[in-house]
Amino acid sequence: MSLSPIAPITDIHLIKPAYQKRLFKLGIKNLKDLFYYFPYRYNDFSNIILIRDVRIGAMATIQGRITEIKNLRSWRKRMAITEAYIMDKSGMIKAVWYNQPFLIKNIHSGDIVSLAGKVSMDKACYLSNPAYEKIANSSTSQLRHTGRLVPVYSETKGLTSRYLRYLINLFMPAVTLIKDWLPPEVKDSQRLLNLESALRQIHFPDNAKILEQAKRRLAFDELFLIQLNFLRRRLQWENQPALPISFDEGLIKNFVASLPFRLTDAQRRSAWEILKDLQQARPMNRLLQGDVGAGKTVVAGLAMLETVSAGAQTALMAPTEILASQHFITLLKLFSAYDLNIGLLTGAQAQLAYRGKIKKVTKSVLLSKIANGEINILIGTHALIQKKVEFKKLALAVVDEQHRFGVAQRSALQNNVVKIKDGLPAAIPHLLSMTATPIPRTLALAVYGDLDLSLIDEMPPGRQLIITKIVLPDGRLAAYEFIRRQVKAGRQIFVICPRIGEEVVDIQAQKDFFAAKNNIFSTLSVKKEIKAVKQEYQKLTQKVFPDLKVAMLHGQMPAREKNKIMANFSARKINILVSTSVVEVGVDIPNATVMMVEGAERFGLAQLHQFRGRVGRGEHQSYCLLFADSPSGATHARLKALTAKSSGFDLAEIDLELRGPGDFYGAKQWGLPDLSMASLGDSFLVKEARQEALNIIKSDPALENYPLLADKIKKFQTQAHLE
Repeated sequence: MSLSPIAPITDIHLIKPAYQKRLFKLGIKNLKDLFYYFPYRYNDFSNIILIRDVRIGAMATIQGRITEIKNLRSWRKRMAITEAYIMDKSGMIKAVWYNQPFLIKNIHSGDIVSLAGKVSMDKACYLSNPAYEKIANSSTSQLRHTGRLVPVYSETKGLTSRYLRYLINLFMPAVTLIKDWLPPEVKDSQRLLNLESALRQIHFPDNAKILEQAKRRLAFDELFLIQLNFLRRRLQWENQPALPISFDEGLIKNFVASLPFRLTDAQRRSAWEILKDLQQARPMNRLLQGDVGAGKTVVAGLAMLETVSAGAQTALMAPTEILASQHFITLLKLFSAYDLNIGLLTGAQAQLAYRGKIKKVTKSVLLSKIANGEINILIGTHALIQKKVEFKKLALAVVDEQHRFGVAQRSALQNNVVKIKDGLPAAIPHLLSMTATPIPRTLALAVYGDLDLSLIDEMPPGRQLIITKIVLPDGRLAAYEFIRRQVKAGRQIFVICPRIGEEVVDIQAQKDFFAAKNNIFSTLSVKKEIKAVKQEYQKLTQKVFPDLKVAMLHGQMPAREKNKIMANFSARKINILVSTSVVEVGVDIPNATVMMVEGAERFGLAQLHQFRGRVGRGEHQSYCLLFADSPSGATHARLKALTAKSSGFDLAEIDLELRGPGDFYGAKQWGLPDLSMASLGDSFLVKEARQEALNIIKSDPALENYPLLADKIKKFQTQAHLE
């Protein structure tokens, strides 16, 4: 059968239209997609035994001749039952299938079959719902569903793993037409299978050893492409000009000395790395990674101060209006002694501040001041990347919670180039990204391959340890009484819910909860169970705390209303704030001492740690109460880890171990197959892939001698969602 690997499924008449639609649901549009639709696990049916050796409760693969097969009906359960008797040289056993009456048309008395299934016991041993296939001409070499390591795939309605195995086996001859793009020297150096063998063995492995070799080759392919893409992007980046910002030792020393706290060694180290980068005539591309409350903003502030003191502008982009407003206030305090104009631009507001004094301005006025260079520091949301926003001399762009922005959005901020005189090319801004979501060391090289990393891995002295408790249903009333005592003592409370209301679902919370191996999540299964902000607000105001001031906050509220609520909460006019994850980052309320999380089992560890970081910012002991409805073993282990660990870096390692790389930190966004996602945790393989990619880039940056690889990386760049 000579079919092209890129032949559309719709052109293959052997696949019926109904099945074509189901394949589309799985993202399979051509034969190549089919070959790259990898199994997520395997059933080991390779141990073929005699019928006399079967054991109750065990999985067994037997082969023999059908002596009788018939359909029966269970009137009690109104269920069709198919019974067959199979005999080999050692004895006879019954096989039973439920609700599969069509089997009697597929297998008949006298057929030699291979069966694999669980051995159950009634009056005698029998195989329950076994996988089956006929053995033609007494040959077992062509078995695909039994008698071997059998692949199991993620399925959709009306499309089973059995049918996928049938299709893949049917069209496997076309796999020879897929070109092996990996350079021969890389395959030799890494002792990798050729692509054809890897694709054959990943679906129908001859044994466990060669299956691991196939997995390694295909995982290496993806990791190699990621690293090659990163390194090429980094090379392109480093070949662009930027405005060098000279180090002003006196300025930095005076600023640090004026701070009401002492910088940690980690902050000093990170700041020095950033300031050294700014001195270069090529753009900085650095990620500042630090735990919640580790002090990233002041480090970024050092870089911003040095930049504006050199006569250039800086911009800070945050993912939410709340976080942007928080940064605005924080930087006003840091720079209150300096002659700086600091602007705030969001979808809802425009503000201007000088020496700590704020005034509202129209957007047109603010835009004009940005364009003529009067604004030294501009803080905002996605509004900063509107076409109307033009800087006169933007030299440093800071992006907070950078994983929430796409590559295109980050790039848009840097498109505000500075025109350099005397015929020299335009300069692009230095880029400093920040994240408060620690990522395990084993993943950092894989997902941040084009960035330099600065880690703030120590907390400021005196930072309180937040007491974290899991609260099961029987402890709810006691927890409410504890919260009431905290409020009576003058403290404030956060209450976090996974969603807004009955019909409006907080998708991110659901993704965290339903981050299953096949990346499928359902809204229907939790609609009635997940705590909702609106319902929780009603309950707390009317039944639990009718005498206290309770407010509600969620992402669908108008920006002006959200800002007003946060201002009232900050001014202590609100006792309890019921919110969605909109307060996950950036909210600084020193008087808040309790973070209460409803449906805690439905959030990931990283997000729960972010919530916890909203308290413990003042002088009073703080608490994080994780309300959970009898979580399962794995979920309880995650929540238990939060009660035992205070470091986000430690929790990230635990989260990686418990959930796997594919579900960690929203890592599904990287658009890789599960096979490759699992390999992100293999630090050795990541390093090997990076080194091989580096060797190629050093010898041939344009990939002129590697046309197949050049074509592959071009397609990879358009297909992969590398954000």
